[in-house]
Amino acid sequence: MEKEKTTRSSTKRKQEKGTALKSGSQPAAGGELHQVAGGDHPALTTNQGVAISDNQNSLKANPSGPTLLEDFILREKITHFDHERIPERIVHARGTGVHGFFELTASLKKYTTARILTEVGEKTPLFTRISTVAGGAGSVDTPRDVRGFAVKFYTKEGNWDLVGNNIPVFFIQDAIKFPDLVHAVKMEPDRGFPQAASAHDTFWDFISLTPESMHMVMWIMSDRTIPRSLRMTEGFGVHSFRLINDAGESTFVKFHWRPKLGLQSTIWDETVKIAGADPDFHRRDMFEAIESGNFPEWEFAVQLFTQEEADKFPFDHLDATKLIPEELVPLKVIGRMVLDRWPDNFFAETEQVAYCPGNIVPGIDFSNDPLLQGRLFSYIDTQLSRLGSPNFHQIPINAPKCPFGNHQRDGHMQMEQPKGRVAYEPNSLSEDSPRETPAKGFKSAGITETGEKSRIRAESFADHYSQARQFYLSQTAYEQAHIASALVFELSKVEHVHVREAMVGHLRHIDEDLAGRVAKGLALEKMPDAPLAAASVQEMEPSAALQIIGKMKDTLEGRAIGILIADGSEGAAIKKIKKAATDAGAAVKIVAPKVGGAKLADGSMLAADGQLAGTPSVLFDAVAVILSDEGAKALSKESSAIDFVRDAFGHLKAIAVDKGGQALLKTANIGQDAGIVNADDKDDFITAAKTRQWDREKFVRMLA
Repeated sequence: MEKEKTTRSSTKRKQEKGTALKSGSQPAAGGELHQVAGGDHPALTTNQGVAISDNQNSLKANPSGPTLLEDFILREKITHFDHERIPERIVHARGTGVHGFFELTASLKKYTTARILTEVGEKTPLFTRISTVAGGAGSVDTPRDVRGFAVKFYTKEGNWDLVGNNIPVFFIQDAIKFPDLVHAVKMEPDRGFPQAASAHDTFWDFISLTPESMHMVMWIMSDRTIPRSLRMTEGFGVHSFRLINDAGESTFVKFHWRPKLGLQSTIWDETVKIAGADPDFHRRDMFEAIESGNFPEWEFAVQLFTQEEADKFPFDHLDATKLIPEELVPLKVIGRMVLDRWPDNFFAETEQVAYCPGNIVPGIDFSNDPLLQGRLFSYIDTQLSRLGSPNFHQIPINAPKCPFGNHQRDGHMQMEQPKGRVAYEPNSLSEDSPRETPAKGFKSAGITETGEKSRIRAESFADHYSQARQFYLSQTAYEQAHIASALVFELSKVEHVHVREAMVGHLRHIDEDLAGRVAKGLALEKMPDAPLAAASVQEMEPSAALQIIGKMKDTLEGRAIGILIADGSEGAAIKKIKKAATDAGAAVKIVAPKVGGAKLADGSMLAADGQLAGTPSVLFDAVAVILSDEGAKALSKESSAIDFVRDAFGHLKAIAVDKGGQALLKTANIGQDAGIVNADDKDDFITAAKTRQWDREKFVRMLA
């Protein structure tokens, strides 16, 4: 208790210090103070007119304790946010859902009673939905955005929903800030744009005043947010959860999904062009993989640690803006997920599926993460609004596959017909009505909570830059350049200069070179000052696990090769390239000027999978160009053919060419490098096609 009082007093002094500033200043998370443009402002109040003293922190039992249900400010704010739009999801509106199964390969019986995590070899049905966050249901698949990664396990003990993202951290530390975050990133309310984009003033204004977001900023500006395929994304539970064993002992756990195909992303220019060529690129990619029997697969891994171990971490694991490096707590692979069946009806399943982090099973419990605590309320409230009824659990995609029953009755859209006289418990009038089961029922972890309830954030949440710096320094030089260039692109869309300057100031805490590159890219006349940091920046060891390039797999499985042909192309050369790529695990598509195909040199017709103007090279991981002299001459006058090879080269892809293909490259003014391979050298082409030609990038575009 004495320690808690000291912590509270210290934090309170930091907040009180802010009152000495002139009007317009406000305390930020962790005690940092930021000047807000303007003079006097009206008081921020509840919808009942009650002035709000703290809009940054939810009410907790103690600085590191659970969020309290009595926090009417949090509940009002999130309830209103959850009900803003119907029936589309406010966030994660555009999603792709697939049925599959989970198979446990290693038991966690030592740590939990949850049968899904103890019964090795058991296959549990599931439904996984992967989504973008910011855009509406009609937006494109490929914006720079976080991807939601949600899995509903239909276990023998009830439904377990593991609802996370493809990034292990988040923008904010406390759920009370979630409506503000989403309002900032969504379309600006006075103009209704931009759609599915963070490159605008309101987003970066909010971020520049929210230092806790800096770690997430590094992730969203990295190539993690422009994935090549949903099948090549990682998934994270984000928060710390608890596992509880037979003895009632609790162990913290973080959940990870790791794709069998490895990680791969696109190039930003490529991403933009994919959006125009195929707005449904990721959804189509998933659909075609399922249809062809190439079922996407992920390893399921956990990080396990005790409270005593957590106390030694140089950060607070309850802070959702922090991750636990794999070098500190190694991942233990315990199972796999296979997605093997496309929904029968997109609306009935993918649109109506309702995920709630509060859906857990005996043997799993929550931590005091204040972002998680708010989500436990928000998600079910959102489903009540979106699906219109407290009976949304009766929709087939949401219903458990194990027996379930209680005394909840009636309500809008009641689809069951409960029988009997009683609808309450306990009762003595029914011999077969549902009753509590103390021995096997759900039990919360027996954790002692003490302290003074308050709206004060724990001081252990105050370090906003150390892990952001670690992430940036862990990247390859190519990936660092992409982050810097992404920041320049996004901030160049921001009209207000003071917001750009504020962001560069934050970057100085992360890395001076990064800040300098971005400042130069924005043509700032002088380097802005770094804001006061609430905690000193720690030097953390770089982690290769945070890269994408280092985690790409040396394979063509799950990738696509495009072969451009025209009348007169040599069938033998086409066949050779196609067989080599197919044998390596790639999908191969023939592209021709006409959708009907092309007449080959031997007079036979070869059908095309796509017409040239509608099937650009951005849809493939590597391309081959097999043309006759006449075919090359004809295509040299066709802009879509020139774009096909120029984009492939500019997007750092391997290109196999015969004599005619080489002529088209010459017309497009494309030089030679290790990624330009003779079509006869099929093995060299396959090797080059497995990766990007990263050394080419400095010759084809200016990066920050």
